[in-house]
Amino acid sequence: MKYYSLGKQSPEVSFKEATLRGIAPDRGLYFPKQIPEFPPVFWKNLGGRDFNEVANELMQAFTGASIPAPQLRQILAKTLSFEFPLRQLTAHISVLELFHGPTMAFKDVGATFMAGCLGYFSEQTDRKTVVLVATSGDTGGAVARGFLNVPGVEVVILYPKDKVSDIQERQLTTLGANIRALRVSGTFDTCQAMVKQAFQDPVLRENQELTSANSINVARWLPQMLYYVRALQQLPGETTEPVFSVPSGNFGNLCAGMLASHMGMPCGQFIAATNTNDTVPRFMKTLDYQPKPAIPTLSNAMDVADPSNFIRIQELFQQDFPNMASELTATSFTDAQTLEALQELFADFGYIADPHGAVGYLGLKQYLKTHPEARGIFLETAHPIKFRETVESCLETRLELPEQIRGLLDREKVFTDISTYEELRDALR
Repeated sequence: MKYYSLGKQSPEVSFKEATLRGIAPDRGLYFPKQIPEFPPVFWKNLGGRDFNEVANELMQAFTGASIPAPQLRQILAKTLSFEFPLRQLTAHISVLELFHGPTMAFKDVGATFMAGCLGYFSEQTDRKTVVLVATSGDTGGAVARGFLNVPGVEVVILYPKDKVSDIQERQLTTLGANIRALRVSGTFDTCQAMVKQAFQDPVLRENQELTSANSINVARWLPQMLYYVRALQQLPGETTEPVFSVPSGNFGNLCAGMLASHMGMPCGQFIAATNTNDTVPRFMKTLDYQPKPAIPTLSNAMDVADPSNFIRIQELFQQDFPNMASELTATSFTDAQTLEALQELFADFGYIADPHGAVGYLGLKQYLKTHPEARGIFLETAHPIKFRETVESCLETRLELPEQIRGLLDREKVFTDISTYEELRDALR
């Protein structure tokens, strides 16, 4: 499998090169040259197969010769060491829980897979690999945990000051070892812009491999398709093709699901459910892509004004907007609506969601008003404990501390404050 840059000005590369570079020299995102198609019988027989075997078959199509089969199996075994249960709330609404991993966020899958890939690649070189990542909340913790003590790899995480929850901050600032945290004066978009600028800095690349663990990196982005396949595997019998409502920030998760659909996975529709950072919903109505400054919300991991992966979705449809619009619905919701959804899920189903899952539920609920026979699945992307203050206040209940979180509360946060690219450059040098 070869990967080309969406900037169209860089040479094609292998999966290994795309992973190590993170972003192409022309600043474009890498995209697979071919979308592998799997026949209907593959999808029809999912229910009776071991999920790890299914995942290996799917991912091997993208890793190609870059990772030998035995190593790929080992990486996937660690990546998929926890379950993604599908819980049915009504005949038409189910929730896919993606928070049962080590940092209790959906990004554990992509971060663990990428860590395994870079760990394997680092064995083949004497150059140090530096993973540079911007986070709006959950990415940082998942990357920190996934890469902790991986030989030959150093991780530098940028996160916006006062715009992540206390638990999210603890997950990326308390591990030490090969993990460094930089607290940035600004928004997630500020952090992401710094990361992109660093990739184009020749001085920083002189003595080290510099790559990213955001969903702009193919090794972080691609394995997210496996959530959707696992959801399909858990659906009972012959059912209507499911509709997926995806809480969307940088749009990597949604894009991975749509990629799986183009590989043949049965799916009725995708819903991009955003908070008030509504660049894509506005674009879908006006065809005018105009990012505004990011607005802080209760669903902070989605506080992204200029989502990097939306260009990949457009490429998936070869810039054919009518075709894209036939498979993608985009809608946005306010914090007030998010709180109402949290209360509704708790009162009607006894289900405690986090603010991101609540936005996903709202997107699905709105879609079902005009498609009442659809079988809908919304994604719950983080455990509610990560937004403890908001959830407990809204629902007037107490949340138990999961084992994964309990040990964080006594650890000291260690970070460096920066506000300019020059300060980031100095930190990396």
